[in-house]
Amino acid sequence: MAKTWVAQHDPAPLHAPSASHGALTEPLEQARTRVVCGPDFNLHTTSTIASGQWASQGVDASFDMQKFKQEFKINVTRVEGFDMEFEMLGVSCALANSLRRIMISEAPTMAIEHVYILNNTSVIQDEVLSHRMGLVPLRVDPRLFTYKSKEDAPSEQNTIVLKLKVECRRLPNGAMENDKVYSRDLQWLPEGSELSQETSCCFASSQSTLLPDGVRPVHDDILIAKLRPGQAIELECHCIKGVGDDHAKWSPVATAWYRLMPEVVLLQPPPKHVAEELAEQLPGLLLLTGSGDETAVAVGDVRQHDKLLEKVRRLSGEEQFAPYLQLRKLKDHFIFTIESTGAWPPQELFSYAVQLMVSKCDKVLEGLQASSRLPS
Repeated sequence: MAKTWVAQHDPAPLHAPSASHGALTEPLEQARTRVVCGPDFNLHTTSTIASGQWASQGVDASFDMQKFKQEFKINVTRVEGFDMEFEMLGVSCALANSLRRIMISEAPTMAIEHVYILNNTSVIQDEVLSHRMGLVPLRVDPRLFTYKSKEDAPSEQNTIVLKLKVECRRLPNGAMENDKVYSRDLQWLPEGSELSQETSCCFASSQSTLLPDGVRPVHDDILIAKLRPGQAIELECHCIKGVGDDHAKWSPVATAWYRLMPEVVLLQPPPKHVAEELAEQLPGLLLLTGSGDETAVAVGDVRQHDKLLEKVRRLSGEEQFAPYLQLRKLKDHFIFTIESTGAWPPQELFSYAVQLMVSKCDKVLEGLQASSRLPS
């Protein structure tokens, strides 16, 4: 069973990154680090990364690697099955979005690409059946295989072969057998195609050694077709390696998304009657402290009360609460959620996305270094 733990968040103070880089006024620092979520519209929604952005204020905004190393953190808050949630601190939205896009469209998986239909007497047309087969996620490590181009012949290094042969019949007791075709009915052929002449697929060796755990769908209960007595489906599927940028069937995630860390701020201590009403309107999120004339209100764990945040936004626009309550979001603190299809464990998928991002950066550096050596 996956371990689950929650990272506590301490809102970052509104001050400049470091003394050596100068200091921004509090309103400018808020605009740099926070999005203010107003009742009608949001403020400071853009993020600009430029060394001279705050030059007029005497602040050097150049990238500081040492500061980045100190502030960058990843806190894993939940890993359950194919889902993973973590917080990423100290990065820009450009980096966070790049990792998200890599996971969606550039991390490879194995998926059914070619379907050779020998017999299909079901009510589902051949092309629709083939499309349904392609969307079945497979539990196999794509890193064990190479990409197959149109010119390459199918081999044990670039192709996985699956077989489906099902016929519906009525049993003597009147019940029907195989009236529903599920993904678990797919059979792996480690020796290669049984239709080598038609498919030009010939394995030089068995895949049993390469894949000791075999190849199977992530979910065994995906309904592919319904049959009536006498109807049958017989086909052979060839799976190849691809990425979601080519087709969604190769995307390893159902979705990968992020949101900014919310921050509920008390702009000033509210009077007793306002504090009591706020605590009543936002139970658990705002907590009463003290008693009598010493009654005050404090902010609780924001992450545990996500459903109240929209109410905070609305209340911050009401006349009696506007001077005291505000909803903000931190621009450099992201709550990431990965919902894997099961082809990759989510933690391995994120690690791969980071490695791919590093390789992209290396290519950019190599290109810049090569261009600097060119004669002017």
